[in-house]
Amino acid sequence: MGSLMKSLLLLAALLWASSGFASATEYQITIAGMKFASPTAELHVGDVIVWRNDDIFRHTATARDKSFDIDLPPKSESRMTIGEAGAIDFYCRFHPAMTGKLEVRP
Repeated sequence: MGSLMKSLLLLAALLWASSGFASATEYQITIAGMKFASPTAELHVGDVIVWRNDDIFRHTATARDKSFDIDLPPKSESRMTIGEAGAIDFYCRFHPAMTGKLEVRP
């Protein structure tokens, strides 16, 4: 393969990589001391949240709009891909005073 062809292929690869196709990012929200850690402000549709329960009690991450309901036994974690933009309030079904809010961008 000639050097011109290699250069064109490299240029095409660089253009494709920078064309605005963002890859999903993984974020962790930990539960400890009967509290949800604050979610990051940079959430986007397609990102993955790893819900991690470091407590000795069973918890859930349950959306008030019913868009998700993650069961989290003690010392466990579960993954969830964000499906839509908007503000989503969530809570623990077993401990309703435990609350949080996801702010998801398109």
